[in-house]
Amino acid sequence: GSGGRPCRGTPPPGGERPGGLSPETLEKARLELNENPDTLHQDIQEVRDMVITRPDIGFLRTDDAFILRFLRARKFQHFEAFRLLAQYFEYRQQNLDMFKSFKATDPGIKQALKDGFPGGLANLDHYGRKILVLFAANWDQSRYTLVDILRAILLSLEAMIEDPELQVNGFTGATSPSKLVQIICICFVIQDSFPARFGGIHFVNQPWYIHALYTVIRPFLKEKTRKRIFLHGNNLNSLHQLIHPEILPSEFGGMLPPYDMGTWARTLLDHEYDDDSESHCLVSISL
Repeated sequence: GSGGRPCRGTPPPGGERPGGLSPETLEKARLELNENPDTLHQDIQEVRDMVITRPDIGFLRTDDAFILRFLRARKFQHFEAFRLLAQYFEYRQQNLDMFKSFKATDPGIKQALKDGFPGGLANLDHYGRKILVLFAANWDQSRYTLVDILRAILLSLEAMIEDPELQVNGFTGATSPSKLVQIICICFVIQDSFPARFGGIHFVNQPWYIHALYTVIRPFLKEKTRKRIFLHGNNLNSLHQLIHPEILPSEFGGMLPPYDMGTWARTLLDHEYDDDSESHCLVSISL
């Protein structure tokens, strides 16, 4: 990864890149997230000290670099960061089956990844956010389940959130034509139990009934979530005002060639991308 990653109990690295950030992102973290390199170690320790208040949860990681993600995701509000940390491990504790074979080579996850669940665009948006894409039409329900898709997305986020720049800048998502309810369910799980900042989810080319469905669901969503859901329909201009067409593939009316579904899967699976035998060694993200 970029920059130094402090281990348990050591002060964050000094020098040019405290917390592993470039000077521009460091400034953004200061302005938007209240991050202060001089008090980083104390901030982390404050959150770590709260762990004893929840003996019912197994906190499998409490090292500096890990806790820092949660502070960034909650703008350095110590209690909110701790609550997210607790929810992160509680969700894993309550859904043991989901995390049993939590690696890219797991057959269900691997198949979902290869079909572009999720895809990740090469370029960041103008806010430095990673753009995740989902092509709902690709979902082959006979080969993997919605839970496999959720696991593939969570596994992908685990890999991406290692990058301190993305901890500050966050993610945005675009999906075409979509299974709205399922995707909103996935958003719920992620926003309440994963340490990332989400800028929005953009639905394009969705059929008319999706709008009707969204009208029904909307009142039950948190205000924060409502503000982040954009239904563009066939009006790609409204999408392009928020995500520039120069960095989008043609499916989203962008200037780039059609998205290659295997792009992110190849990154995560490396040489196991084409090997469909049941092997279980490569990308395992330890929690």
